[in-house]
Amino acid sequence: MKAKNYLFQAIDRSILETIFNKDTAKSIWDSLKQKYQGTARVQRAHRQALQKEFEMLNMKVGESVYEYFARTLAVVNKLRVNKGTMDDVAVIEKILRSMTPKFDYVVCSIEESNDLDALTIDELQSSLLVHEQRMKAHVVEEQALKITFGESSGDRTRSWRISRTRKGRRQA
Repeated sequence: MKAKNYLFQAIDRSILETIFNKDTAKSIWDSLKQKYQGTARVQRAHRQALQKEFEMLNMKVGESVYEYFARTLAVVNKLRVNKGTMDDVAVIEKILRSMTPKFDYVVCSIEESNDLDALTIDELQSSLLVHEQRMKAHVVEEQALKITFGESSGDRTRSWRISRTRKGRRQA
């Protein structure tokens, strides 16, 4: 009775109404298990759908490393919860294969300098995050230099050309 009472307390009211007529805690548990896990066939189909989703994962252009890892690990964790076998090496290899082209040199560097069998997902993520931050800093610095160079050189070029044109010398 205590187990049945604990189950009734932990279950949402809408679900409670569907299992209220069960006599024992075991029958309640079995009913919930059937409802949420499904049969072996349903579980297999769910695992296959998750496996396909995992295989189709690719980093999107403009997506951050953090966002991509979150999406990938969400699928991996669902697979593992549903008794799918997914080891860390397979996840690491998939992530490295599916990064955007701007990470090609980083991926190559990671593959050459690390033993992928010993590399953890956290180490890979931190390494890619550091490279992403460096790339962003480089792009921001480049844009600042272009803006500064463009404004100053544009004014100088115009003033230089104007002064040269007024004097009658048209040298490039």
